[in-house]
Amino acid sequence: MSTPDAPGAGLLQQGVASRSALTVAMLRAAHQLLDQPPLFNDPLALAILGPENGATVRDDPAQFDAGMRRMVRLAMAVRSRLAEDELAQAVGRGVTQYVLLGAGLDSYGWRPHPPGLQVFEVDHPATQAWKRGLLQQAGLATPGSVHFVPVDFERDRLADALRAAGCRLDQPVFFSWLGVTLYLTRAAIFDTLAMVARLPPGSAIVFDYGVTPSLLEPMERWAVNQFMRKYAAEGEPWLSFFAPDALAAELCALGFGAVCDVGPAELAARYGAGHPYITRFGGATHLMLATV
Repeated sequence: MSTPDAPGAGLLQQGVASRSALTVAMLRAAHQLLDQPPLFNDPLALAILGPENGATVRDDPAQFDAGMRRMVRLAMAVRSRLAEDELAQAVGRGVTQYVLLGAGLDSYGWRPHPPGLQVFEVDHPATQAWKRGLLQQAGLATPGSVHFVPVDFERDRLADALRAAGCRLDQPVFFSWLGVTLYLTRAAIFDTLAMVARLPPGSAIVFDYGVTPSLLEPMERWAVNQFMRKYAAEGEPWLSFFAPDALAAELCALGFGAVCDVGPAELAARYGAGHPYITRFGGATHLMLATV
């Protein structure tokens, strides 16, 4: 996580919070209204948007159910559910530190969570300042268990920033890294993964990644190309894609002891019962769980 490969680097250098972070948060909020029962239950999803953005979602949730927005909305919900399910398992194994890389408007730290769990939110200072303002508007006080870890992606090293915030890297840590790797170079991605692989046994990371477009179905490939053009025009270009088998092999080579790639079929098997709409989820992105 270094230099200008961070999401929205050009915008963030100007002190502007990432547009993609707001889009993701609005889609998570729309999921609470459109998909019943919600796969990912987040009672703060609307509040954390602030009054204006919250009203945009609440007054017209159908706008997030049109075309590709439906599939993307479900992708946002399922990745958050999987990450928090895996976190719960890690906590059950004794992990007491949770790091969100590129936290955006994630609300986990403000929802009830296990006693003793320390939550470290890593993001650019501009995004964190924007989030703090929205939290204030929503009347959501930041618990003592939540630690903001401002990272200037031009200068700061992730491990140093985490240590400075009180994260014990000599103890197991669980990481979630959602909606970020698409915006990073391969080198930046593997720098972070290598750091996690060197942590104590029991540490783990769940992250999502873009599947190499040539491996996708034609409609999925078309949709990916549309999104690539959109985000490039907004100053947040997509840079990295992976073939699932090759990525899993590279993670094993880094030293991870267990690697699990999670695609649409696995997600449907895991969550489909009781959530029939999960079958609409596409395969342009996969989730990966790697454990030390």
